[in-house]
Amino acid sequence: MTKSNWRTPGVVLACGGAILTISLGVRHTFGLYLQPMTMDLDMGRETFALAIALQNLVYGLAQPFTGMIADKYGAARVLIGGTLLYGLGLVLMSAASTGWELNVSAGLLIGLGLACSGFSIVYGVIGRAFPPHKRSAALGVAGAAGSFGQFVMLPYGQLLISTMGWHVALVILGVTVMLIVPLSSALVEDKQAQSHQFQKQTIREALREALSHRGYVLLCLGYSVCGFQLLFISVHFPAYLLDQKLSPQTGMMALALIGLFNVLGSYVWGWLGGRYTKKYLLSLLYFARAALVAMFILLPLSPLSVYLFAAVIGFLWLGTVPLTSGLIAHVFGVKYLATLSGIAFLFHQIGSFVGVWLAGYLFDATGSYNLMWALIIAMGVVAALLNLPIDDRQIVRPRLKPA
Repeated sequence: MTKSNWRTPGVVLACGGAILTISLGVRHTFGLYLQPMTMDLDMGRETFALAIALQNLVYGLAQPFTGMIADKYGAARVLIGGTLLYGLGLVLMSAASTGWELNVSAGLLIGLGLACSGFSIVYGVIGRAFPPHKRSAALGVAGAAGSFGQFVMLPYGQLLISTMGWHVALVILGVTVMLIVPLSSALVEDKQAQSHQFQKQTIREALREALSHRGYVLLCLGYSVCGFQLLFISVHFPAYLLDQKLSPQTGMMALALIGLFNVLGSYVWGWLGGRYTKKYLLSLLYFARAALVAMFILLPLSPLSVYLFAAVIGFLWLGTVPLTSGLIAHVFGVKYLATLSGIAFLFHQIGSFVGVWLAGYLFDATGSYNLMWALIIAMGVVAALLNLPIDDRQIVRPRLKPA
């Protein structure tokens, strides 16, 4: 990056953060459409839920491939193509009237759009824009921006539905995500300059190196626990509170507090990652989640205990994201950061899929979430232990000598 280039690290971070605010924020509004769409279309809730589950699965499965394309051909191209798919999916979702149409629009197209505009794609560019001693904090700021999108877009989406109906609301969201296209211009990189800056390594060599690295495998396995825990809480926590005779308003407030404290937590954990050993911070975070859930389950339940739990779990919510990406960048370098982060995110999404499905299965089988809460605690301890032995030493490779 030259001094005359307007794409300074600050501009890259600001525009990358805005992209995550829009992309991930819109994603968190889909729950608002469940009731009005299923009622108007005389459709079962399981049909809508299947489309959203498919979206999460496509999001995870496509992420490594979109990361590879971004690392090879540039993140901006992936962002633009993904945004067009995202917007098309939202518009087609507004016209959907059958489960098959929802699966194609809300599931496939929006899932692909998210895979092209999520954390891994943006983090790859931000990771290369900042020097190592500032990288983790920068990733934390970008993560906070994504978390802020959840906090901002929920009332925005609800306002659109209340005033214009869900059909028009989805079309307006489709227009809203188009803002990513001009923002992506800030994430154009000079690949020719980078070819002299980075070691000569192909994507295939990078994948072989990472997948044979015990620490990377342990990191990905721990990340799957993160997805397992978070999607269970996101989807089933309001229902759990209703089962415990608390009001729907308590559940709504809890989710709002999670979103709010998630903004602070994403930044703080990223900031800490720039000053302390990331693998130990990840272990601490997973241990803290397990301890918090154990306390929440054992102590008497009340609106106050719910709000305190929501605030603390929100602070711990996505702190794993900048720490995980930061650790990958530290060990393997930033040339293929989007690719390697994308594979780690695939593990996260597999955990998410299992967590949300298993919770429903266990509830139907036992009539409560007690066993699931116990699994959340146990797996948090397992994830913490998995991160401790990670070899976080930077891999040193011979640099390409100029001709």
